[in-house]
Amino acid sequence: MNHFLDIHKTDPADLRQMIEQAKDMKQARNGAPKATPDADQPLKNHMVALIFEKPSTRTRVSFDVGVRQMGGETMVLSGNDMQLGHGETIADTARVLSRYVDMIMIRTFDEAVLEEMAEYASVPVINGLTDRTHPCQIMADVMTFEEHRGPIAGKKVVWAGDGNNVCASWLHAAGQFGCDLTFTGPVQLDPEMEFVGFARNKGAQITIERDPMKAVENADLIIADTWVSMHDAQSAKERRHNMLRPYQVNRQLMEAAKPDALFMHCLPAHREEEVTSEVMDGPNSVIWDEAENRLHAQKAVMRWCLGV
Repeated sequence: MNHFLDIHKTDPADLRQMIEQAKDMKQARNGAPKATPDADQPLKNHMVALIFEKPSTRTRVSFDVGVRQMGGETMVLSGNDMQLGHGETIADTARVLSRYVDMIMIRTFDEAVLEEMAEYASVPVINGLTDRTHPCQIMADVMTFEEHRGPIAGKKVVWAGDGNNVCASWLHAAGQFGCDLTFTGPVQLDPEMEFVGFARNKGAQITIERDPMKAVENADLIIADTWVSMHDAQSAKERRHNMLRPYQVNRQLMEAAKPDALFMHCLPAHREEEVTSEVMDGPNSVIWDEAENRLHAQKAVMRWCLGV
């Protein structure tokens, strides 16, 4: 049994196995109707609990569809359905769920909730997102880059904006997949030094560059994410917009990178804020492939967790 909690907690050989299996599974479905089950049914007779303390579109749909394509069934639970950690402890919830289901995916706020769930569950637990990291998204991102540009090892990735949870998992990926990462954003929103240190200790070149035009020189990939959370107060949104406006990904910024540099965004995006529509809908954007690949990458993650 394997938990998939974070990219830096997973062996690089296993990460590579998952990426390659995701590519193979996608190719095997080429041209098939969306609802067609996979020829291989590794999750047949398996039940997967999908727990959402945070709302979701891509995570919910991609995990639900992925389980069904592989022959399994899902039980979707919200935080309100479970009162997770309010009445019953997370540890006891994990113990009980493990008696009913074969795997748990949880999308939550506090990283400690994920860790406690994994500690006490006797079935695999997958990190669907926490406030600190988002490993499933980055597995899809690496897969997408390699579909378009080949191996990511040795490539230059630039993160523009807020050093948030997705940025954190990209730093983990830099260490595990062997790419370099430049962060460009305001000092108040720098990524945690723990994540920077992990990547550097693995041999990745991690650079913090305040000038976005300089940061993207020779970039192979530029990534942006939303500037504000849906839970932020209006005053906080205004402050963040003022800080982050110089880091918008627009045509001028893309033109300062390599001519074939790709653009990614995990979505949902606020057009004309962190990225312009011209870039999102432009020839260097791979955001829709990136969104689709959440499905394939997560299927490979689930198979690895169950060893099937």
